[in-house]
Amino acid sequence: MTSLRFYINDELIEESEASPNTTLLRYLRDRRGLTGAKEGCAEGDCGACTVVISGESPAGEPLLRAVNSCLFLLPMAHGRRVYTVEGLARNGTMHAVQQAAVDTLSSQCGFCTPGVVMSLLEAHYRDDLESNPAALDDQLCGNLCRCTGYRPIREALVRIAGKGQRDDDIAGPIRASPPVGRQALTYEADGELYQAPGTLDEALSVLAAEPRCRIVSGGTDLSLEVTKAHRRFPRLLSLENVPELRAIGRDADSWHFGAAVPLADIEQATADTFPPLARMLRYFGSRQIKHRATLGGNLCTASPIGDCAPVLLSLGARLRLRSREGARELPLDELYTGYRATALLPGEILTDVTIPLLPADARASAYKVSKRRELDISAVSAGMLVRIGPASTITEARIAFGGMAAIPKRALAVERELVGRPWTGEVVARAVAALEQDFTPIDDHRASAWYRMSVACNLLCGFFEETRARHLPALPPLPSSTLNLESAP
Repeated sequence: MTSLRFYINDELIEESEASPNTTLLRYLRDRRGLTGAKEGCAEGDCGACTVVISGESPAGEPLLRAVNSCLFLLPMAHGRRVYTVEGLARNGTMHAVQQAAVDTLSSQCGFCTPGVVMSLLEAHYRDDLESNPAALDDQLCGNLCRCTGYRPIREALVRIAGKGQRDDDIAGPIRASPPVGRQALTYEADGELYQAPGTLDEALSVLAAEPRCRIVSGGTDLSLEVTKAHRRFPRLLSLENVPELRAIGRDADSWHFGAAVPLADIEQATADTFPPLARMLRYFGSRQIKHRATLGGNLCTASPIGDCAPVLLSLGARLRLRSREGARELPLDELYTGYRATALLPGEILTDVTIPLLPADARASAYKVSKRRELDISAVSAGMLVRIGPASTITEARIAFGGMAAIPKRALAVERELVGRPWTGEVVARAVAALEQDFTPIDDHRASAWYRMSVACNLLCGFFEETRARHLPALPPLPSSTLNLESAP
């Protein structure tokens, strides 16, 4: 069995004894004595545990990415470079991002500061932040600070964003490192096995031999079971290193996304070309989360409040599934069979998602409603698309919601009320009344049933108002909610 080999602050680490269920945060603190990364929430909400790892862009270029170390299992570090706040200074001189935090008085109690500094480090080497206020805010939305206030932290960010040199002490080794995500791994310790095959065929063989193993890619959902439920998984199959599952493509008809593509990469690819998906991904979660969360993972966890499913349902997404017996395609509409249950067969893996490009006559958008604007779990989410034919008649409607039922689902009664009728406020009002035929939401700690139904009705009305002026409304560059009626008459 292979030992784990990775770097922490430029020191080569070889590890053969730590459990595969160990999070990187616990390993740094308990095994390496690197206590700069803190445990605040242990679920990716606070950012106190943020570290920076080496990664690669969809084009294969090396880069730095901030991640939540509390949701990052130790074997995922294999073949990577990991940087913590302790590794930034050189020869007694603080790194530029540390100095910016000092100069702007961006720290008070200091608990959150190491995580903030590591998010600043990633920003230092990004080349897409200058003159982009929304991206600047997004860079820091995963880092909470209870006592300093965000103005000086953002000031530090503005000072250093995009100013990094590619050949300095940190970016240089990253650039010289071999590409990550291509190193197959079999690691066993403490009676637990972690396998990360390098090809899809190998992954399918592992799954056929171990049908009860737990599949993982980014780990942002599964790791919560480790940190919150204290579960240990005896067999883990990681799909992160399979090149076929990390591809992004576009042809004349569709976008094609591998199931293991991080959401940050999808967001970057679609930001200016696919407004419905881009709107949802802006508020999906923090940058640390989107660097690890994958499209396939968000769909296959089958959460009724997963943010990607409603918008993809409205866009008519199709799934490609593979097993050793062969491949099959499935409309996303047919994936969910019940609460946290899917139509995937034993030994089957979701390999890629195909999303048709929007027809010229389509009006489409997506919405997310939660208690916080950023980095929060949805109370209600929605994806909506209508196609308007001659005489302003609706020829197709795909209206989908999350948080309204045990599964993400389309509002078929609403769609029937819309199709064949003109796209008018009166028709939309009748369709709103049909929502009660489609959904019977529940009360829980995030929202009451009454609130959910009221929000769903309002979102459908808001969709009509918003798409009267622009068929594919995009969010403004400044922070805003996902429902923006500024352009509506």
